[in-house]
Amino acid sequence: MQEMTTPITRRGLSAVKDQFNLIFCDVWGVLHNGERVYQRAVDALQNFRENGGAVIMVTNAPRPSNEIIADLYAMGVPKDTFDALVSSGEVTRDLIADYHGKTIYRLGPDSDDGLFEGIQVHFGSLDEAEAIICSDLEYGRTPDDYQHEVLDWKARGLPFICANPDKFVEIGDELIYCGGALADVYQEAGGNVIMAGKPFRPIYQKASQLALETRNIQLADQKVIAIGDSARTDATGAARIGAGFLFISGSIHAHELGDLHEPNAKEIEKLLAPIGANVVGYSPFLVW
Repeated sequence: MQEMTTPITRRGLSAVKDQFNLIFCDVWGVLHNGERVYQRAVDALQNFRENGGAVIMVTNAPRPSNEIIADLYAMGVPKDTFDALVSSGEVTRDLIADYHGKTIYRLGPDSDDGLFEGIQVHFGSLDEAEAIICSDLEYGRTPDDYQHEVLDWKARGLPFICANPDKFVEIGDELIYCGGALADVYQEAGGNVIMAGKPFRPIYQKASQLALETRNIQLADQKVIAIGDSARTDATGAARIGAGFLFISGSIHAHELGDLHEPNAKEIEKLLAPIGANVVGYSPFLVW
């Protein structure tokens, strides 16, 4: 376990803005909770951009980026809140494209159809499939419901491509299982799991490229702060790419950390210390 040399403190984005010129910001749990947009988060990101910084939204949503952007605008997120967005679904499409002309076994809701748009793959049974593509769990099911199926997949030697590495997502006040929770079950059974979203490098490489394309911030000059609510994906991803990390404590980990508005800093340190991220502060919600 890596120990943090100094206690982490509660901070808004304004307290650390001068150290960074680029934000990689999580969407669900930071900018909104699936039902309502957090206006203070919008204000914080707009202020960062007004001070010369760039904002790239980085989300593990298992759909193409353009669909997520359209959803954000429809929810009322102003267009000047961010410069660009990359989704796990977008970078996972590159993995799916490797199966061009082949048969795959699909897991997930019809709402994720955009994940496959323009890619010539065939959906078929497990007997025919060369891989499993999971965008998310089927509605109403939990990872435990797949225990016997997982053993069958493993016996067949099928790779499991997961378009959403998140284990949970917050919808209003409810936590819902995501594809990453099922990927864990398959991996524990000895199956081959493949992912490109957070915390894996492909999604961050795409985010860096978008910062170059939209704001002309050269790769060598990018000083990145990642903002997110997940130790598993956001903090781990920040550690892997050497970014600063601002932890949003009032979302999926809130129940572990004490009071929602006054979380226990010691518990936050206990959660994040093993990951080794450069934690520059925490806040229950993203604020300026």
